[in-house]
Amino acid sequence: MASSLLLTLSAHHHHHRVHPYHHHHLHPPLSPNLYSLRTSAAAAGSKKRRRVTSISCGAEKISAGDRVISAACYLYPFLDGVQYGKYVLTQFPPFQLVLQPLLPAIRLFRASPFTGFLLFLTLYFAVVRNPSAFSRYVRFNTMQVIVLDVLLIFPDLLERTFNPRGGVGLDLLMSLDSTVFFFLLVSLIYGSTSCLLGQLPRLPIVADAADRQIL
Repeated sequence: MASSLLLTLSAHHHHHRVHPYHHHHLHPPLSPNLYSLRTSAAAAGSKKRRRVTSISCGAEKISAGDRVISAACYLYPFLDGVQYGKYVLTQFPPFQLVLQPLLPAIRLFRASPFTGFLLFLTLYFAVVRNPSAFSRYVRFNTMQVIVLDVLLIFPDLLERTFNPRGGVGLDLLMSLDSTVFFFLLVSLIYGSTSCLLGQLPRLPIVADAADRQIL
């Protein structure tokens, strides 16, 4: 049954890239003591409101719904780049058993060459560019996985350009593909686990780029 994962990867070599400050007007002069008392009370009230607002925003960013949505997003680049694990899965069969629960999702994702591209458009325009519907926490994590997926263009281009059949070239290609696969796997585990725990995962290379895209 584990070999079906390799069959899925080899049967569908899929390339989707068609690629405050407020001014206040004072009333008639008050005595210094009374004015100081009123100012202190106003400052205390403002500070309390800011504290409540901050707590509410923090709770909103890590709500259960936000955690689940953000964690699920990290499946996107992994499913799109799982074919880079073909050498690892061949040489180390136990990895096939680890990924076996994801086999239905892999088959569904790779059923059409347009799945990845349509998912990219959906995540970017419906989530990242929709601050009224999704918190910044969800939009940042979504943008982070989008940037990671876009970076998969580079190993894809290298493989298409050189496509060695043997020798040192094939060894280098196997090393590159395996490195990409492990990076995607670690990103999936780290990103989704951090989100489920309510933490903010920051992936190397892509986190800063994702930050700049979030309004």
